[in-house]
Amino acid sequence: MDVDNGFILATTLTPASESDSVYLPYLTIASCHTKEPVDKVYADKGYYGKPNSSFLHLNGIKDGIMRKDLINAKLTEIEIKRNKRISKKRYIVEQYFGMSHLHDGAYRARFTTILKNLWDTMCRQMAFNIRRGTKLIPA
Repeated sequence: MDVDNGFILATTLTPASESDSVYLPYLTIASCHTKEPVDKVYADKGYYGKPNSSFLHLNGIKDGIMRKDLINAKLTEIEIKRNKRISKKRYIVEQYFGMSHLHDGAYRARFTTILKNLWDTMCRQMAFNIRRGTKLIPA
């Protein structure tokens, strides 16, 4: 998502049995179709790990992935403050998920195949972007 205006830039749909965190590089590359390159990627604690951080570093993209406690290391005060700063940007992304669950019935898959659910998701996201855009246009 675009954290400045809240538009959905790219999406993918995976089976529930797969972890979302492996798709961060794919979504980052898929959202590079805009005129301005992706400057920073914000993500929740589920995406924290060496593969995603390395991908961002190798591509010159700032790391906005929230940190989490590890088995052998607790978060430092600096990391806790960093997570709070990131959460002030990430709430824009979470707004879409909350609204789609509440108003669009997106809390569970409507169809039995990924292709049909992907089409359904993309239609709902296009409608969301149109609604978001009409709110940004001055009256």
